[in-house]
Amino acid sequence: MALVEHIWLVDFGDPYPGEPAHHRPALVLGPPGIFGTNFPFVIVAPLTTTHRGLSLHIEVEANAETGLDETCFVQCELIRSINRDRLVHRLGVVDQATSRQVTDVVKTLLNH
Repeated sequence: MALVEHIWLVDFGDPYPGEPAHHRPALVLGPPGIFGTNFPFVIVAPLTTTHRGLSLHIEVEANAETGLDETCFVQCELIRSINRDRLVHRLGVVDQATSRQVTDVVKTLLNH
């Protein structure tokens, strides 16, 4: 079963160079539900509208289901843990094929 599906608008705050900044969409990767809804952190991968042609970036189409205004790319190499309070509002969901692609890339990055 794939780990990811929900896209949220996230407040990343002020960044260090190369990090996601301010309000931008991100794909929630976890944690699994066994931690409960009161667990204070979530793991996310930010989205970018810049197509860099990297195999680590998974394309997400803009449509009513995703809630995106333009095509974005999940930056799997920039996964990070954030406090749930940084989640501004839910935008939408990705389909199972996209979810599996992201899961596969993240597992490869983590050598699993």
